[in-house]
Amino acid sequence: MQFLWTTVYVKDLDESIAFYSDLAELKMLRRFPAGPGVEIAFLGNGAENETMVELLSDADRKDVAFGEHISVGFAVESADAMLGRVKEKDIPVHTGPFETPAFKFFCIKDPNGLNVQFFERKK
Repeated sequence: MQFLWTTVYVKDLDESIAFYSDLAELKMLRRFPAGPGVEIAFLGNGAENETMVELLSDADRKDVAFGEHISVGFAVESADAMLGRVKEKDIPVHTGPFETPAFKFFCIKDPNGLNVQFFERKK
């Protein structure tokens, strides 16, 4: 069995695509209408068999909400460098940074309120 994607309902598809493209460096792989008032975009790195982020915009569901105990995580070369990028964009850090001898990570919120974690594995 393969894990294909995580679906995130979004308030504004263009804003969410820009967020994940810029900060997580994901590419938009496909974008298409999926019914009246519904549009879907799949983002990823373009690698074969990768897990993707599916952004779903539904004109009838503009009040999206996420529980505090769910997040999506992205590996980064340097948590400190990513912290700098986040601060340059005036995005508040939601939690962290947290650090052990093996890793360092922190979380921000995406434009829809979903926790997004940037995780550095130390060498």
